[in-house]
Amino acid sequence: MKAVLMVAGLGTRLRPLTEKTPKCLLPIGGTPLLQIWLDRLGASGVKEVLINTHWLSEEVELYIAQERKRTPFAITTFYEPVLLGSGGTLAANRGWLSISKDPFYIIYGDNLCWVDLIKMKHYHCSHELPFTLGVFRTSHPEKCGIVETDENDVVISFEEKPKIPKSDIGAAGIYMADRRIFDVFPTSLEKQSEPLDLGYDILPRLLGQMKRYDVGECIDIGTHTTYQKAQQMWLHHHE
Repeated sequence: MKAVLMVAGLGTRLRPLTEKTPKCLLPIGGTPLLQIWLDRLGASGVKEVLINTHWLSEEVELYIAQERKRTPFAITTFYEPVLLGSGGTLAANRGWLSISKDPFYIIYGDNLCWVDLIKMKHYHCSHELPFTLGVFRTSHPEKCGIVETDENDVVISFEEKPKIPKSDIGAAGIYMADRRIFDVFPTSLEKQSEPLDLGYDILPRLLGQMKRYDVGECIDIGTHTTYQKAQQMWLHHHE
């Protein structure tokens, strides 16, 4: 099984912390966030991980070079000279992801979450839809992709950062999918002038073809406030 771990963001809201350290290498409870995700992916049975890079890519590459010596899976990096967006990263690696029918994880590596990836995999494999959308309850729905589902947990509405949110159920940036998702991707990506974003450009096209999965506590460490909150949450979970 494979996973795409997206860590290429600039981390502008976390400056000056991210001027010399990429966001994914900022420590949570003394452990780089990237390390936390790699450990969880390894424990979930993943055999291959693709990590996209951009900002301070040399630092990320150096860290990964050390990690390859101890991880039980293969790590491939994908450098983006210009950020492609979450959907663009998937599209650029469609061939790698589509070799088999097996599902794969899609994880935004700047989120800290206590999801059980093995249980999520079992849930994804229990239904026949191409996408499982990890969700959590958010106190700031205007800053998230907001989800509505039917009585069977099939997603019937998705809106990225809505001005008037329809619910407080937010996308967690932790997903499972299979190669069928590429059926809804634009066919002429070479003409795409803007980054292709999962939330804005792809997930709205998958309505009726994905189920929600509650991942529990989840936080984006994108600001100084949320970064400090993540530290507190980590301590709480490790008392």
